[in-house]
Amino acid sequence: MKDLRWEIIQSSLTLFEKYGFHGVSVNQIVKEAGTSKGGFYHHFSSKDELLYVIHDAFITHVIHKAMIANNTYASPTKKLQAIIKDFVKVFDLYKAHLAVFYQENKYLRPEYDKQIKKKRDEFRHMIVQVISEGKNSGEFRRDLSVDITAMAVLGMVNWIYKWYQPDGENSIEEIGDIFTDLILHAVLKPEFIKNTEYSQLLIEKTFFSN
Repeated sequence: MKDLRWEIIQSSLTLFEKYGFHGVSVNQIVKEAGTSKGGFYHHFSSKDELLYVIHDAFITHVIHKAMIANNTYASPTKKLQAIIKDFVKVFDLYKAHLAVFYQENKYLRPEYDKQIKKKRDEFRHMIVQVISEGKNSGEFRRDLSVDITAMAVLGMVNWIYKWYQPDGENSIEEIGDIFTDLILHAVLKPEFIKNTEYSQLLIEKTFFSN
């Protein structure tokens, strides 16, 4: 069973997407969630904190998954594979959260905005670190700009929120495979590409199987 905190978050996501942060009152949220103001304030100090929790949920998730990848694999290639695939899955698992994030993040209070930016920087640094490890180990191309490559990966994956639909032609797992294949083919030395789990055949199979 879902708890009241979860119900409040889900109800607020629906309302914020439809009416915007400032177009929704606490009264509307508690009515949608089937609770009282007392129930709301038991879990959240304010509507501002609720917006922060929505933003924090998916960022915390991707950091946690990236930490698991770092602790699980020795190879930078395997680390990057896992990080990208888990990052892509966020756009399905937290689709509503991300929609509200991109629509309403300008309304985060400064203290909350600072915390979110700190976590986003932490995740970016983890990708930078993996790319640096790949260059130093000889798996990745030596001519890569670490910072620009990291920003390219982030930009490429973040844009998924603009077009991804759960009922679209490709599943989120297939999209993750395609993105991983594209990124690894861009960063790996040619002699390492044939040793990776993903290949050009995957893209051909995914796009042209129908």
